[in-house]
Amino acid sequence: MGSGSPCASCKLLRRRCTKDCIFAPFFPADDPHKFAIVHKVFGASNVSKMLQELPVQQRGDAVSSLVYEANARVRDPVYGCVGAISFLQNQVSQLQMQLAVAQAEILCFQMQRRDGDHHDGDAAVPPALGDHHHHHHVMAASQHQTMMAPEDVDAFLMHNGGGVVPPQLMAGYGAGDALKRESLWT
Repeated sequence: MGSGSPCASCKLLRRRCTKDCIFAPFFPADDPHKFAIVHKVFGASNVSKMLQELPVQQRGDAVSSLVYEANARVRDPVYGCVGAISFLQNQVSQLQMQLAVAQAEILCFQMQRRDGDHHDGDAAVPPALGDHHHHHHVMAASQHQTMMAPEDVDAFLMHNGGGVVPPQLMAGYGAGDALKRESLWT
């Protein structure tokens, strides 16, 4: 800097700020906290070495990353950035799982509506002896079930998430069917 006030790093380190100070472009005097936190976590000497090894056009991005990482490390001394990244990845996974369950429910409702439209005329006609498909729907309707047929569930899950749905996400689908449901997923 030379003629003006020293940069935040030189001020904190109590040294004279020269015109070729490597910190001056990135740590202005009006934002002392920015350098203080980077210095606390990484050390001024290490930051200086890192910046000198980088091309000038990449130094600004490097400083932004160092400031972010230093702030994360101060907030979470054990995990730092990894803790924040892990938290966000877990949120994404949970939301993807919720989406898969919602899509499965939509498919179930669509299939029930389709099957209801398809079998509206069958209510007055007794099913043929060998009509297992019709028998399945009559039994499900009589038990007030909303579960999908196992082959439909498997097909949907294989298409939308690899076929793995944790049992806790299936909670609320009827306690009496827990064993039947478990056998579908294992």
